Amino acid sequence: MENPVQVINQEIIPRQLKGFVGFSNLPRQVHNKSIKKGFQFTVMVVGESGLGKSTLINTLFNTSIYPNKEPKEPTNETPKTVEIQTITADIEENGVKLKLTIVDTPGFGDYVNNENSWQPILENIEARFDAYLEQENRVNRKRLIDTRVHACIYFIPPTGHSLRPIDIEFMSRLQHRVNLIPVIAKSDILSDDEIKSFKARVLEDIAYHNIQIYQPPIYDNDDAETIQENKDILLSIPFCVVGSDKPFKVGNKNVRGRKYPWGIIEVDNPEHCDFIRLRQMLIRTHMEELKEYTNEVLYEKYRSQKLISSEVANSNDTLNPLSQLDEERRKHELKMKKMEAEMKAVFDQKVHEKETKLKQSEDDLIAKYKEMKDKLEMDKINLQERRRQAERGGRPGTPEKKGRKFFK
Repeated sequence: MENPVQVINQEIIPRQLKGFVGFSNLPRQVHNKSIKKGFQFTVMVVGESGLGKSTLINTLFNTSIYPNKEPKEPTNETPKTVEIQTITADIEENGVKLKLTIVDTPGFGDYVNNENSWQPILENIEARFDAYLEQENRVNRKRLIDTRVHACIYFIPPTGHSLRPIDIEFMSRLQHRVNLIPVIAKSDILSDDEIKSFKARVLEDIAYHNIQIYQPPIYDNDDAETIQENKDILLSIPFCVVGSDKPFKVGNKNVRGRKYPWGIIEVDNPEHCDFIRLRQMLIRTHMEELKEYTNEVLYEKYRSQKLISSEVANSNDTLNPLSQLDEERRKHELKMKKMEAEMKAVFDQKVHEKETKLKQSEDDLIAKYKEMKDKLEMDKINLQERRRQAERGGRPGTPEKKGRKFFK
């Protein structure tokens, strides 16, 4: 019997360097490599039409990501399912390149029956996970293309009441697949008291239904300023946002906002809305956190479940050949029944077509027979009439001529 391997735990003793070595430049190396490689980020936006999704995205990244919408002609054909549209843009700021992908979901919540409207969105997120898992399982993994959704901005209508059933259903279904960031759209239609009350009700619903939304982590080694920024962000969830890229003159500076008769709502003013804190969390401070959480928690959980289910299926097929034979026989029987049903359907269709054709021929013959019978009856009546006239001594249909005298 082999001796077990002994593991000796040695105490790690800090050593003092006698001079400059150079590994303190590692952060700079990582920085230079990242700048050269570039970054990528995928955001999904979900909400009803008219809540300002495209406007908010253009405002967040300060560029026209979404093209100008063209008015569609009215039509009787209405789509019945949620569409998935992807927009990709390469943007650059101070030498840093970002490949931004926006996943839009037009049609969500726009129909009378919105049952299972979350299903196409969940399937799209899981399909992106599957595509990344397939790349990981390849022999050549030098270049992995990450199309996974790193954050989902969910737009809540500014009803001022509470979450609707469709909101609760959507977030409950997708909470384990994507980082959920709830925002209250077009919050400028609510007063400050209404916003405060609405936020409290939304958070109560989220807590009651155990919905997991993304919250920026607070680490012990963070400085005081970072900790305070994260606390401000946490207190702002769900974010009340206003989107606009139109500049207005306020005092001596130009601001982005919306103009009303009573004043201007400034997008970049934290006293008017939470746009600044949303941008702070999504882009400036926690973009990498969102990507890491997607990769290390959400994706790993999905990957583990996928591999375990695959291994269980393979092990069942390998360890139990009788069940495999039974399964194959069951599939064969189902296939034969399906073929039989299809053949019967074709036969019934042919019989129906033949019966319809014969019935039509029969109807035509009956109509022709009736027509000929009616004609014969008319001919018979005419003959009888001519016979009666002949018996009376006159030619049928010819009047007698008067005034003619015959001489002998």
